[in-house]
Amino acid sequence: MATSEARTDELGALAQLGVAELHSAVAGIGTIHRSVAGTVFGALRPVLGRVVESPRMVHDAVSEGAYQSMDALLDAADTVTDGLPTTDRPISHTARGAMLLGILNGLIGDELEATRSPLAAPMSIRVGGEPVAVETSALGQAFPDAGGHIVVFLHGLMESEQAWTIGGRPSYGHRLAEHISATEIQVRYNTGRHISDNGHDLADLLTDLVLLWPVPVRRLTLVGHSMGGLVIRSACHQATERGAWWPQLVTETACLGTPHLGAPLERGVHAASSALHSVPATRPISNLLRRRSAGVRDLFHGNLTATDWANQERDSWQHPPGADVPLLRTARHLFVTATITRDPRHPFGRLIGDGLVLAPSGRGEPTRRRLGLRFSDGFELGGAHHFTLLNSDDVYAWLLGQLRPRRALPSA
Repeated sequence: MATSEARTDELGALAQLGVAELHSAVAGIGTIHRSVAGTVFGALRPVLGRVVESPRMVHDAVSEGAYQSMDALLDAADTVTDGLPTTDRPISHTARGAMLLGILNGLIGDELEATRSPLAAPMSIRVGGEPVAVETSALGQAFPDAGGHIVVFLHGLMESEQAWTIGGRPSYGHRLAEHISATEIQVRYNTGRHISDNGHDLADLLTDLVLLWPVPVRRLTLVGHSMGGLVIRSACHQATERGAWWPQLVTETACLGTPHLGAPLERGVHAASSALHSVPATRPISNLLRRRSAGVRDLFHGNLTATDWANQERDSWQHPPGADVPLLRTARHLFVTATITRDPRHPFGRLIGDGLVLAPSGRGEPTRRRLGLRFSDGFELGGAHHFTLLNSDDVYAWLLGQLRPRRALPSA
Protein backbone atom coordinates (compact mmCIF):
# COMPACT_ATOMS: atom_id res chain seq x y z
CA MET A 1 0.00 0.00 0.00
CA ALA A 2 1.33 3.46 -0.87
CA THR A 3 2.27 5.76 2.00
CA SER A 4 -0.44 8.30 1.12
CA GLU A 5 -3.07 5.55 1.09
CA ALA A 6 -1.84 4.26 4.45
CA ARG A 7 -2.14 7.77 5.92
CA THR A 8 -5.70 8.17 4.67
CA ASP A 9 -6.80 4.67 5.71
CA GLU A 10 -5.39 4.90 9.23
CA LEU A 11 -6.75 8.39 9.90
CA GLY A 12 -10.18 7.54 8.51
CA ALA A 13 -10.34 4.26 10.43
CA LEU A 14 -9.34 6.02 13.64
CA ALA A 15 -12.04 8.66 13.19
CA GLN A 16 -14.71 6.07 12.40
CA LEU A 17 -13.69 4.00 15.39
CA GLY A 18 -13.97 7.06 17.63
CA VAL A 19 -17.51 7.73 16.40
CA ALA A 20 -18.48 4.07 16.84
CA GLU A 21 -17.13 4.02 20.39
CA LEU A 22 -19.06 7.18 21.23
CA HIS A 23 -22.21 5.52 19.87
CA SER A 24 -21.54 2.58 22.16
CA ALA A 25 -20.85 4.83 25.14
CA VAL A 26 -24.09 6.78 24.62
CA ALA A 27 -26.04 3.52 24.37
CA GLY A 28 -24.45 2.23 27.57
CA ILE A 29 -25.21 5.43 29.47
CA GLY A 30 -28.76 5.34 28.18
CA THR A 31 -29.24 1.77 29.42
CA ILE A 32 -27.99 2.68 32.90
CA HIS A 33 -30.14 5.82 32.93
CA ARG A 34 -33.29 3.91 31.95
CA SER A 35 -32.64 1.22 34.54
CA VAL A 36 -32.08 3.71 37.37
CA ALA A 37 -35.08 5.85 36.32
CA GLY A 38 -37.30 2.79 36.10
CA THR A 39 -36.26 1.75 39.60
CA VAL A 40 -36.93 5.22 41.05
CA PHE A 41 -40.34 5.72 39.40
CA GLY A 42 -41.28 2.14 40.27
CA ALA A 43 -40.52 2.83 43.94
CA LEU A 44 -42.56 6.08 43.90
CA ARG A 45 -45.65 4.58 42.28
CA PRO A 46 -46.90 2.68 45.40
CA VAL A 47 -46.53 5.91 47.38
CA LEU A 48 -47.83 8.55 44.93
CA GLY A 49 -50.07 6.44 42.76
CA ARG A 50 -50.97 7.47 39.20
CA VAL A 51 -49.73 11.01 39.81
CA VAL A 52 -46.21 9.78 39.11
CA GLU A 53 -47.09 8.87 35.52
CA SER A 54 -47.07 12.44 34.19
CA PRO A 55 -43.52 13.33 35.32
CA ARG A 56 -42.37 9.89 34.17
CA MET A 57 -43.75 10.50 30.67
CA VAL A 58 -42.05 13.92 30.54
CA HIS A 59 -38.77 12.43 31.78
CA ASP A 60 -38.86 9.61 29.23
CA ALA A 61 -39.67 11.96 26.36
CA VAL A 62 -36.87 14.40 27.23
CA SER A 63 -34.24 11.73 27.88
CA GLU A 64 -35.07 9.68 24.79
CA GLY A 65 -35.03 12.84 22.68
CA ALA A 66 -31.60 13.73 24.04
CA TYR A 67 -30.18 10.28 23.26
CA GLN A 68 -31.69 10.29 19.76
CA SER A 69 -30.21 13.75 19.12
CA MET A 70 -26.76 12.54 20.18
CA ASP A 71 -27.09 9.51 17.90
CA ALA A 72 -28.07 11.75 15.00
CA LEU A 73 -25.12 14.05 15.68
CA LEU A 74 -22.71 11.11 15.72
CA ASP A 75 -24.23 9.75 12.51
CA ALA A 76 -23.59 13.12 10.88
CA ALA A 77 -19.99 13.12 12.15
CA ASP A 78 -19.49 9.64 10.71
CA THR A 79 -20.30 10.88 7.19
CA VAL A 80 -17.49 13.46 7.13
CA THR A 81 -14.59 11.27 8.26
CA ASP A 82 -13.54 10.64 4.66
CA GLY A 83 -12.79 14.33 4.24
CA LEU A 84 -10.32 14.57 7.11
CA PRO A 85 -6.89 16.00 6.25
CA THR A 86 -3.91 13.67 6.00
CA THR A 87 -0.62 13.90 7.89
CA ASP A 88 2.92 13.75 6.51
CA ARG A 89 3.40 10.19 7.79
CA PRO A 90 1.01 7.35 8.61
CA ILE A 91 -0.11 7.52 12.23
CA SER A 92 1.46 4.14 12.93
CA HIS A 93 4.91 5.43 11.87
CA THR A 94 5.03 8.25 14.43
CA ALA A 95 6.03 7.87 18.07
CA ARG A 96 2.76 9.26 19.46
CA GLY A 97 0.70 7.36 16.92
CA ALA A 98 2.48 4.12 17.77
CA MET A 99 1.73 4.72 21.45
CA LEU A 100 -1.95 5.43 20.74
CA LEU A 101 -2.38 2.41 18.48
CA GLY A 102 -0.49 0.24 20.97
CA ILE A 103 -3.06 1.04 23.64
CA LEU A 104 -5.92 0.59 21.19
CA ASN A 105 -4.60 -2.78 20.02
CA GLY A 106 -4.19 -3.95 23.60
CA LEU A 107 -7.80 -3.08 24.38
CA ILE A 108 -9.62 -4.32 21.26
CA GLY A 109 -6.91 -5.57 18.93
CA ASP A 110 -8.69 -8.86 18.31
CA GLU A 111 -11.81 -6.96 17.16
CA LEU A 112 -9.70 -4.75 14.89
CA GLU A 113 -8.05 -7.78 13.33
CA ALA A 114 -11.39 -9.54 12.84
CA THR A 115 -12.75 -6.52 10.94
CA ARG A 116 -9.47 -6.13 8.98
CA SER A 117 -9.02 -2.62 10.29
CA PRO A 118 -5.83 -0.82 9.17
CA LEU A 119 -5.39 0.06 12.84
CA ALA A 120 -4.61 -3.58 13.73
CA ALA A 121 -0.83 -3.85 13.94
CA PRO A 122 0.55 -6.89 12.10
CA MET A 123 3.73 -8.34 13.59
CA SER A 124 6.67 -6.58 11.99
CA ILE A 125 10.24 -5.43 12.50
CA ARG A 126 10.38 -1.68 13.00
CA VAL A 127 13.17 0.86 12.52
CA GLY A 128 12.34 4.47 13.32
CA GLY A 129 8.69 3.52 13.52
CA GLU A 130 8.58 2.19 9.95
CA PRO A 131 8.15 -1.50 9.06
CA VAL A 132 11.05 -3.39 7.52
CA ALA A 133 10.33 -6.19 5.08
CA VAL A 134 11.99 -9.48 5.99
CA GLU A 135 13.96 -9.65 2.75
CA THR A 136 17.73 -9.73 2.36
CA SER A 137 17.94 -6.41 0.52
CA ALA A 138 15.56 -4.59 2.87
CA LEU A 139 17.28 -6.00 5.96
CA GLY A 140 20.69 -5.05 4.61
CA GLN A 141 19.53 -1.50 4.00
CA ALA A 142 17.84 -1.15 7.40
CA PHE A 143 20.74 -2.76 9.28
CA PRO A 144 23.96 -1.73 7.48
CA ASP A 145 26.07 -2.87 10.47
CA ALA A 146 24.33 -6.24 10.82
CA GLY A 147 26.26 -8.70 12.94
CA GLY A 148 26.01 -12.36 13.80
CA HIS A 149 24.53 -11.77 17.27
CA ILE A 150 20.88 -10.65 17.02
CA VAL A 151 18.95 -9.41 20.06
CA VAL A 152 15.18 -9.35 19.44
CA PHE A 153 13.02 -7.13 21.67
CA LEU A 154 9.27 -7.65 22.18
CA HIS A 155 7.25 -5.03 24.05
CA GLY A 156 4.39 -5.74 26.44
CA LEU A 157 0.63 -5.26 26.54
CA MET A 158 -0.66 -1.92 25.14
CA GLU A 159 2.86 -0.90 24.18
CA SER A 160 4.87 -0.50 21.00
CA GLU A 161 8.59 -0.72 20.25
CA GLN A 162 8.77 2.97 21.25
CA ALA A 163 8.40 1.86 24.88
CA TRP A 164 12.04 0.71 25.00
CA THR A 165 13.16 4.37 24.95
CA ILE A 166 10.93 5.44 27.84
CA GLY A 167 12.42 8.41 29.65
CA GLY A 168 14.24 9.54 26.52
CA ARG A 169 17.22 7.25 27.18
CA PRO A 170 18.84 4.97 24.57
CA SER A 171 17.25 1.53 24.42
CA TYR A 172 18.91 -1.59 25.80
CA GLY A 173 19.54 -2.76 22.24
CA HIS A 174 21.22 0.51 21.25
CA ARG A 175 23.62 0.19 24.17
CA LEU A 176 24.26 -3.49 23.51
CA ALA A 177 25.31 -2.59 19.98
CA GLU A 178 27.98 -0.31 21.41
CA HIS A 179 29.21 -2.65 24.13
CA ILE A 180 29.07 -6.16 22.61
CA SER A 181 28.38 -5.43 18.91
CA ALA A 182 24.95 -7.05 19.04
CA THR A 183 22.31 -6.01 16.50
CA GLU A 184 19.01 -4.76 17.93
CA ILE A 185 15.77 -5.95 16.34
CA GLN A 186 12.59 -4.27 17.63
CA VAL A 187 9.31 -6.04 16.91
CA ARG A 188 5.85 -4.48 17.01
CA TYR A 189 2.77 -6.67 17.34
CA ASN A 190 -0.93 -6.54 18.15
CA THR A 191 -1.10 -7.31 21.88
CA GLY A 192 -4.88 -7.77 21.75
CA ARG A 193 -4.51 -11.05 19.86
CA HIS A 194 -4.10 -14.37 21.63
CA ILE A 195 -0.57 -14.92 22.93
CA SER A 196 -0.45 -18.22 21.05
CA ASP A 197 -1.30 -16.46 17.76
CA ASN A 198 1.46 -13.92 18.29
CA GLY A 199 3.80 -16.75 19.27
CA HIS A 200 3.01 -18.48 15.98
CA ASP A 201 3.76 -15.32 14.00
CA LEU A 202 6.97 -14.66 15.92
CA ALA A 203 8.16 -18.19 15.20
CA ASP A 204 7.53 -17.61 11.48
CA LEU A 205 9.23 -14.20 11.55
CA LEU A 206 12.36 -15.60 13.25
CA THR A 207 12.49 -18.48 10.76
CA ASP A 208 12.62 -15.99 7.88
CA LEU A 209 14.89 -13.55 9.71
CA VAL A 210 17.59 -16.12 10.42
CA LEU A 211 17.43 -17.41 6.85
CA LEU A 212 17.55 -13.99 5.14
CA TRP A 213 19.81 -12.06 7.55
CA PRO A 214 22.67 -10.35 5.61
CA VAL A 215 25.36 -12.29 7.54
CA PRO A 216 25.29 -15.77 9.10
CA VAL A 217 23.49 -15.75 12.46
CA ARG A 218 25.60 -17.37 15.17
CA ARG A 219 23.69 -16.24 18.27
CA LEU A 220 20.11 -15.24 19.03
CA THR A 221 18.91 -13.52 22.22
CA LEU A 222 15.20 -12.89 22.85
CA VAL A 223 14.13 -10.16 25.30
CA GLY A 224 10.51 -9.56 26.26
CA HIS A 225 8.82 -7.11 28.59
CA SER A 226 5.70 -8.36 30.38
CA MET A 227 3.45 -10.09 27.77
CA GLY A 228 6.41 -10.04 25.37
CA GLY A 229 8.11 -12.71 27.49
CA LEU A 230 5.06 -14.96 27.17
CA VAL A 231 5.01 -14.48 23.39
CA ILE A 232 8.69 -15.49 23.30
CA ARG A 233 8.01 -18.65 25.31
CA SER A 234 5.08 -19.53 23.06
CA ALA A 235 7.17 -18.96 19.92
CA CYS A 236 10.01 -21.13 21.21
CA HIS A 237 7.58 -23.91 22.10
CA GLN A 238 5.76 -23.83 18.75
CA ALA A 239 8.99 -23.62 16.75
CA THR A 240 10.43 -26.58 18.64
CA GLU A 241 7.26 -28.59 18.02
CA ARG A 242 7.59 -27.82 14.30
CA GLY A 243 11.26 -28.74 14.19
CA ALA A 244 12.38 -25.23 13.21
CA TRP A 245 16.09 -24.47 13.11
CA TRP A 246 16.33 -21.10 14.85
CA PRO A 247 15.68 -22.30 18.46
CA GLN A 248 19.11 -23.97 18.34
CA LEU A 249 20.65 -20.51 17.89
CA VAL A 250 18.95 -19.08 21.00
CA THR A 251 21.50 -18.72 23.78
CA GLU A 252 19.34 -16.63 26.14
CA THR A 253 15.81 -15.47 26.70
CA ALA A 254 15.21 -12.59 29.09
CA CYS A 255 11.78 -11.93 30.59
CA LEU A 256 11.37 -8.53 32.24
CA GLY A 257 8.36 -8.41 34.56
CA THR A 258 6.66 -11.31 32.77
CA PRO A 259 3.56 -12.83 34.47
CA HIS A 260 4.51 -16.45 33.79
CA LEU A 261 1.65 -17.69 35.95
CA GLY A 262 -0.92 -14.99 35.38
CA ALA A 263 -1.64 -11.43 36.41
CA PRO A 264 -3.91 -10.66 39.40
CA LEU A 265 -5.29 -7.53 37.70
CA GLU A 266 -6.88 -9.57 34.90
CA ARG A 267 -8.35 -11.97 37.45
CA GLY A 268 -9.82 -9.04 39.36
CA VAL A 269 -11.36 -7.53 36.22
CA HIS A 270 -12.77 -10.93 35.28
CA ALA A 271 -14.41 -11.32 38.69
CA ALA A 272 -15.77 -7.76 38.61
CA SER A 273 -17.31 -8.21 35.16
CA SER A 274 -19.05 -11.40 36.29
CA ALA A 275 -20.46 -9.73 39.42
CA LEU A 276 -21.63 -6.58 37.61
CA HIS A 277 -23.37 -8.60 34.90
CA SER A 278 -25.93 -9.92 37.38
CA VAL A 279 -27.44 -6.45 38.02
CA PRO A 280 -29.32 -4.74 35.13
CA ALA A 281 -28.18 -1.24 36.11
CA THR A 282 -24.49 -2.21 36.02
CA ARG A 283 -24.70 -4.63 33.09
CA PRO A 284 -23.42 -2.04 30.58
CA ILE A 285 -20.30 -1.64 32.72
CA SER A 286 -19.92 -5.41 32.75
CA ASN A 287 -20.29 -5.50 28.97
CA LEU A 288 -17.54 -2.90 28.67
CA LEU A 289 -15.20 -4.96 30.86
CA ARG A 290 -16.08 -8.07 28.89
CA ARG A 291 -14.90 -6.40 25.71
CA ARG A 292 -11.31 -6.74 26.88
CA SER A 293 -9.19 -8.38 24.25
CA ALA A 294 -8.13 -11.99 23.87
CA GLY A 295 -4.58 -11.01 24.77
CA VAL A 296 -5.69 -9.51 28.07
CA ARG A 297 -7.80 -12.58 28.85
CA ASP A 298 -4.79 -14.84 28.24
CA LEU A 299 -3.12 -13.16 31.21
CA PHE A 300 -5.60 -14.86 33.58
CA HIS A 301 -3.19 -17.82 33.82
CA GLY A 302 -0.49 -16.77 31.34
CA ASN A 303 -1.83 -19.05 28.58
CA LEU A 304 0.68 -19.86 25.83
CA THR A 305 -1.05 -22.39 23.56
CA ALA A 306 -4.26 -22.41 21.53
CA THR A 307 -5.60 -25.38 23.49
CA ASP A 308 -5.54 -23.23 26.64
CA TRP A 309 -8.39 -21.07 25.35
CA ALA A 310 -9.97 -22.89 22.37
CA ASN A 311 -12.62 -24.78 24.38
CA GLN A 312 -13.09 -22.34 27.25
CA GLU A 313 -16.14 -20.17 27.91
CA ARG A 314 -14.80 -16.62 27.82
CA ASP A 315 -16.88 -15.28 30.69
CA SER A 316 -17.12 -18.29 32.98
CA TRP A 317 -16.37 -17.54 36.62
CA GLN A 318 -13.23 -19.68 36.74
CA HIS A 319 -10.70 -20.72 34.12
CA PRO A 320 -8.58 -23.85 34.47
CA PRO A 321 -4.79 -23.38 34.29
CA GLY A 322 -3.15 -23.70 30.89
CA ALA A 323 -0.78 -26.41 29.77
CA ASP A 324 2.70 -26.69 31.29
CA VAL A 325 4.92 -25.41 28.48
CA PRO A 326 8.56 -26.35 29.05
CA LEU A 327 11.37 -23.86 28.68
CA LEU A 328 13.72 -24.10 25.73
CA ARG A 329 16.30 -26.66 26.87
CA THR A 330 19.27 -25.31 24.93
CA ALA A 331 19.12 -21.73 26.28
CA ARG A 332 19.61 -19.84 29.54
CA HIS A 333 16.43 -18.19 30.78
CA LEU A 334 17.05 -14.85 32.45
CA PHE A 335 14.36 -12.95 34.33
CA VAL A 336 13.88 -9.67 36.16
CA THR A 337 11.26 -8.89 38.79
CA ALA A 338 10.51 -5.58 40.50
CA THR A 339 8.71 -4.39 43.60
CA ILE A 340 7.33 -0.97 44.45
CA THR A 341 9.14 -1.13 47.80
CA ARG A 342 12.94 -1.00 47.96
CA ASP A 343 12.99 -4.19 50.01
CA PRO A 344 11.45 -6.99 47.90
CA ARG A 345 10.59 -8.83 51.11
CA HIS A 346 8.53 -5.96 52.51
CA PRO A 347 4.91 -7.11 53.07
CA PHE A 348 3.52 -4.33 50.85
CA GLY A 349 6.01 -5.16 48.10
CA ARG A 350 5.08 -8.83 48.26
CA LEU A 351 1.39 -7.89 48.03
CA ILE A 352 1.65 -5.35 45.19
CA GLY A 353 4.76 -6.49 43.32
CA ASP A 354 5.64 -4.01 40.57
CA GLY A 355 2.06 -2.75 40.43
CA LEU A 356 0.93 -5.21 37.76
CA VAL A 357 2.93 -8.42 38.22
CA LEU A 358 3.78 -10.18 41.47
CA ALA A 359 7.38 -11.25 41.97
CA PRO A 360 6.57 -14.98 42.41
CA SER A 361 4.78 -14.98 39.04
CA GLY A 362 7.77 -13.25 37.46
CA ARG A 363 10.01 -15.96 38.90
CA GLY A 364 7.65 -18.78 37.98
CA GLU A 365 7.38 -19.87 41.60
CA PRO A 366 3.81 -20.71 42.65
CA THR A 367 2.85 -23.41 45.09
CA ARG A 368 1.13 -25.39 42.30
CA ARG A 369 4.20 -25.92 40.12
CA ARG A 370 7.62 -24.50 39.40
CA LEU A 371 8.46 -23.24 35.94
CA GLY A 372 12.14 -24.12 36.15
CA LEU A 373 13.77 -20.68 36.21
CA ARG A 374 17.01 -20.74 38.19
CA PHE A 375 17.48 -18.25 41.01
CA SER A 376 21.02 -17.50 39.79
CA ASP A 377 19.62 -16.33 36.43
CA GLY A 378 17.34 -13.72 38.00
CA PHE A 379 17.60 -10.12 39.15
CA GLU A 380 15.38 -8.31 41.67
CA LEU A 381 14.93 -4.56 41.39
CA GLY A 382 13.52 -2.77 44.41
CA GLY A 383 11.84 0.62 44.42
CA ALA A 384 10.65 0.24 40.83
CA HIS A 385 7.38 -0.24 38.97
CA HIS A 386 6.41 -2.40 36.01
CA PHE A 387 7.44 0.10 33.34
CA THR A 388 10.78 0.91 34.96
CA LEU A 389 11.98 -2.43 33.57
CA LEU A 390 11.72 -1.11 30.00
CA ASN A 391 14.68 1.21 30.46
CA SER A 392 16.69 1.06 33.66
CA ASP A 393 20.43 1.54 34.12
CA ASP A 394 20.44 -1.15 36.81
CA VAL A 395 18.63 -3.66 34.63
CA TYR A 396 20.91 -2.87 31.69
CA ALA A 397 24.08 -3.31 33.74
CA TRP A 398 22.83 -6.73 34.86
CA LEU A 399 21.69 -7.68 31.35
CA LEU A 400 25.02 -6.65 29.83
CA GLY A 401 26.88 -8.81 32.33
CA GLN A 402 24.70 -11.79 31.38
CA LEU A 403 25.10 -11.30 27.62
CA ARG A 404 28.82 -10.55 27.42
CA PRO A 405 30.69 -13.30 25.58
CA ARG A 406 32.08 -15.71 28.12
CA ARG A 407 35.62 -16.98 27.80
CA ALA A 408 35.67 -20.76 27.46
CA LEU A 409 37.52 -22.75 30.12
CA PRO A 410 40.72 -24.46 28.97
CA SER A 411 40.28 -28.13 28.19
CA ALA A 412 41.68 -30.63 30.65
